[in-house]
Amino acid sequence: MKEKREMPSLEEGQSQFVKNSVLYKEFLAERAEILKHKWIESEKAGKDIGFEKALLDWIVKHRSSWRERRKKEARTEKSAS
Repeated sequence: MKEKREMPSLEEGQSQFVKNSVLYKEFLAERAEILKHKWIESEKAGKDIGFEKALLDWIVKHRSSWRERRKKEARTEKSAS
């Protein structure tokens, strides 16, 4: 007897596609860095500085160097494989 396998819905398929995309993975990595920055700066300030302030501060102070480092890491991983 053959098992009946249900096809994933279009919405589930698109959701899985997005979660596997490089762009989404980069978004999650960047968001994690911003949240880490928010935590560090909030500790320094002795209060929660909020996501928007942390985001703007991180973009101005750290984003370009973080992205360059990510690009170098990606190139290194590609050449190693």
